Amino acid sequence: MEPASLENLCVLYHSPDFIVVNKHWDIRIDSKMWYEKQTVQSQLRHRFPELADPGTYYGFRFCHQLDFSTSGALCVALNRPAAGKAYRCFKERLVTKAYLALVRGFVESGRMTLDFAIGKNTSEGKTHMMCIEGTEGCENPKPSQTELTVLEYGCYNGDPVTKVLLQPLTGRTHQLRVHCSAIGHPIVGDFTYSLRKDTTPYRMMLHAYLLRIPLEREPIQVTAPDPFLPTLDTKWAPERRMQSLEGALEQLLEDKVEGEGQDPPVKKDQAPQESPPQESEDQRAKCQQWLCEWALD
Repeated sequence: MEPASLENLCVLYHSPDFIVVNKHWDIRIDSKMWYEKQTVQSQLRHRFPELADPGTYYGFRFCHQLDFSTSGALCVALNRPAAGKAYRCFKERLVTKAYLALVRGFVESGRMTLDFAIGKNTSEGKTHMMCIEGTEGCENPKPSQTELTVLEYGCYNGDPVTKVLLQPLTGRTHQLRVHCSAIGHPIVGDFTYSLRKDTTPYRMMLHAYLLRIPLEREPIQVTAPDPFLPTLDTKWAPERRMQSLEGALEQLLEDKVEGEGQDPPVKKDQAPQESPPQESEDQRAKCQQWLCEWALD
């Protein structure tokens, strides 16, 4: 995948209501800075000027976020009703995401749940970072879980690495990067969470591979092609496969569908539950703001 430019926007899915693009690494989704002219928003304006909505600041309603350094599937709602439907799926945590990553070292366990609460790092010089609970200066940590599945062991530029599939079960800022770093296996090329030591790779090796949004009338399930292949990057040399990507993804989706089909257990003689409370004014206001500008994941 070549570096980003205005012309090389890769569209994975397009309907009257949504576009899913394969975001490049090292490009922002949008920016209010006059000097940052190359963003996903500017790519969309260049490719689809007729679809930009003048009623929004950025012209497009992004349904979720991807870090500057992360590549992969990114969904854009093309109108207000579509954005509202996507918002409900994200709010109710019905969306499934899975990421591919190369991480430093050999991860011993084939499958594991990373369960570390994540908060804001308030330590001097690290306020741009997040941290796990118990770290000095960690403020307001919130529960965070990630499922990790080992796919392959190999080497990157001669150093041992593991190719993994990551499924975030929560949506904290920098969650995957923080969790991988917390178990001693930081993502290859992650300058920030390697404390500015991992500078050799040309990019951070984190890619949003799967995006599944179970919209009622237009369910979206898209995969963004795997960029971590030896044919695309000769420095990556896989040596031992533990599980195929296809098999791991199939298992992930089966688990997700089974979970969606299960009703919560009801005890005998238990009174029926009351209907959920209506949204507060504050929640409605946040929803309206999301529809107009941004969708917080």
